[in-house]
Amino acid sequence: MAYDADVIVIGAGLAGLAATAELVDAGRTVILLDQEPEQSIGGQAHWSFGGLFFVNSPEQRRMRIKDSHALALQDWMGTAGFDRAEDHWPRRWAEAYVDFAAGEKRSWLHQQGVRFFPVVGWAERGGYDANGHGNSVPRFHITWGTGPGVVAPFERRVRAGVARGLVQLKFRHRVTGLSRSAGTVDTVTGEILEPSGIARGQASSRTVAGAFELKAQAVIVTSGGIGGNHDLVRANWPERLGTPPEKMVAGVPAHVDGKMLAIAEETGAHLINGDRMWHYTEGIQNWNPIWENHGIRILPGPSSLWLDARGNRLPVPLFPGFDTLGTLEHIMKTGYEYTWFVLDQKIIGKEFALSGSEQNPDLTGKSIRDVIGRARADVPGPVKAFMDNGADFVVEKDLGALVRGMNALTKEPLIDEAALRREIVARDREIANPFTKDLQVTSIRGARNYLGDKLIRTATPHRILDPKAGPLIAVRLHILTRKSLGGLETDLSSRVLTEGGDPLSGVYAAGEAAGFGGGGVHGYRSLEGTFLGGCLFSGRTAGRAAAKAVS
Repeated sequence: MAYDADVIVIGAGLAGLAATAELVDAGRTVILLDQEPEQSIGGQAHWSFGGLFFVNSPEQRRMRIKDSHALALQDWMGTAGFDRAEDHWPRRWAEAYVDFAAGEKRSWLHQQGVRFFPVVGWAERGGYDANGHGNSVPRFHITWGTGPGVVAPFERRVRAGVARGLVQLKFRHRVTGLSRSAGTVDTVTGEILEPSGIARGQASSRTVAGAFELKAQAVIVTSGGIGGNHDLVRANWPERLGTPPEKMVAGVPAHVDGKMLAIAEETGAHLINGDRMWHYTEGIQNWNPIWENHGIRILPGPSSLWLDARGNRLPVPLFPGFDTLGTLEHIMKTGYEYTWFVLDQKIIGKEFALSGSEQNPDLTGKSIRDVIGRARADVPGPVKAFMDNGADFVVEKDLGALVRGMNALTKEPLIDEAALRREIVARDREIANPFTKDLQVTSIRGARNYLGDKLIRTATPHRILDPKAGPLIAVRLHILTRKSLGGLETDLSSRVLTEGGDPLSGVYAAGEAAGFGGGGVHGYRSLEGTFLGGCLFSGRTAGRAAAKAVS
């Protein structure tokens, strides 16, 4: 049989690039397909903050963080909460991934030129017992260059493969079917979409200009998840998270629609853990959107007062940055889909970071001067732009005006000024005392025991109503769709499995399409606060396994 290539990779995001790069290193020929234009190469990784999860890294040790493989594995398993029969392979992938994060992951990336910001962040702090959800120590390493800095070495390796005649890049190729010859999936069919010159992330034309059929000895599915398809998100929404929201802001473009997952399932692949998903609770509407309904996530420090729609503080330990899905579950049981941060300029200036490469031009542009300027600014420029232009921001000098502004943003005027004042005054009263029963105040003081938080992520404890810390700020927060935690079930070689547990001959999967490994390496919750590492590890694994399998 004549093949068009040794391997076809479906999806030119980070996992697809990693898989293709490994195939090139092995001397295999590859066709890399993607429905979007070439300017969108790298997929969602390009837009990311560039966070990576390492264990016992040089950056951690320099910050006096004591980490270990055993501690990281304890945290991962306590966070994942594996409890299903179909968690066999996800659990095995979790063990392998923690090994990777504590082993060669950093050196492998460093050898490719990837560098890291020296201050280690602390995602998903948890707030429960030692065996529960959350990171026991900071492990969030920001890539110097953010998401584009992670994508660059893999795109470079792929384009080197193009120059060597090993890789064909076929953008605007939308897959609609997989089929078999002699029991092995070896044929990919689909539609060729008309050329599109839109900017990265914007909606591209769906006008069909032709059709294609390609054959290869193996197919790797790296097509992403369902986060841009809100109807599908709601259809998979689990009861444990309450009623699915009617309105969500989109953390990914609409073309992240899950259609390739359905095609793989129709071909015989086993799709598992579809009810496990990762959506953020600190979403804000982008004042300068790139795609429709574009949302940005606030990466908060621990000091903002978090209130539900009626002005009640969220329960312990649902403080900013502690437990994303625990907070989501609580919010969806309140009867409202939004919450509030109430804070002041002193807090927002130090504690608000915005997720995304475009919201962090200093780090993305690798500018030391701009990083220093950001640290010295009262409020970083991207955050100040949201204060000035964001539809969800209220900035006022006094609490009465702040409450009126908050109520003006919602259908019902639910915030009572007197009640909110009592809440803030009670909290502020405890700030003046070295002792406290307010566990959020305790957590703020605890965060500042870590040098990284004290330097750039946690404001000095102070009274929110202190005029010197003002003006006062309220931020309306929406549910922000982001990632699928389930996906195509795969073994440790990234081979896609059928419902009976046998490999679907010729088919591999990686990245979000595979639940970042095994069909759900994160279990119920993501420990990392990032998904880049899972794309890299599973993409690398799939590329190496497919390279060995083809002749």
